[in-house]
Amino acid sequence: MIKISKTTLEGVLRISPEPFEDFRGEYVEIFNEKKYMQEIAKNLRGTMYQKEASNLHFVEDDISTGRRGVLKGIHGDAKTWKLVQCLFGKFYLVALNNNPKSKDYGKWEAFTLSDKNRFQVLIPPMYGNGHLVLSEYDIYHYKQSSYYHPESQFTIKWDDPKFKIRWPVKNPILSPRDKLGKRV
Repeated sequence: MIKISKTTLEGVLRISPEPFEDFRGEYVEIFNEKKYMQEIAKNLRGTMYQKEASNLHFVEDDISTGRRGVLKGIHGDAKTWKLVQCLFGKFYLVALNNNPKSKDYGKWEAFTLSDKNRFQVLIPPMYGNGHLVLSEYDIYHYKQSSYYHPESQFTIKWDDPKFKIRWPVKNPILSPRDKLGKRV
């Protein structure tokens, strides 16, 4: 069973898989294409993403690890949907609308994802996302609806004053790409 809730950003959904727990431990179904696609389509009805969501299919799964203070992103592209979750640890996730044609352009929302709360966030195309590792170590997992194509990616500087994103860190550990806000 999953619960899906809308966020303040059109097309961005927060998904809560419900775990089964007993004396042996915990079981969580983190993706079931039939259930997810039905619920996602239902929750995106009446939005600009309704048509795209009806054809949504994930083709790639990726894992990224990090240590406390590492900030990765803000990255995205024009055609990829991402389903993000934390398999281990805890991180602060930001989704930023980078579509100049959208009424939500420049708006962002933050989520805290962890291996305890099991939250997932569905992020549509033209949204950038970045995350800051809050635990000693994390495992960041995401499904993508298109194959990774670095040349089609955009990068937004993590502290771009135009967007006023509030990160819970002053001096994160950054890659050259994220420090400069452009591909290097």
